[in-house]
Amino acid sequence: MEVLANGKPVRVGDGATVAELLAHLGLAGRVVVVERNGEPIARTEAGQVTLRDGDRLEIVRAVAGG
Repeated sequence: MEVLANGKPVRVGDGATVAELLAHLGLAGRVVVVERNGEPIARTEAGQVTLRDGDRLEIVRAVAGG
């Protein structure tokens, strides 16, 4: 199935979770904020939220700097 992550198509397996998507994108273990179809996903729920074909995700990673 295909979802859009930050406007780019990403293929994931059927039944993939937000956490699995983050791992696929190399973001596992990083501090990120995820919004699915306009609704925020709590970090603690990322492993339980199942993606659906066509979902639109916005992923923002915190970057420190000065």
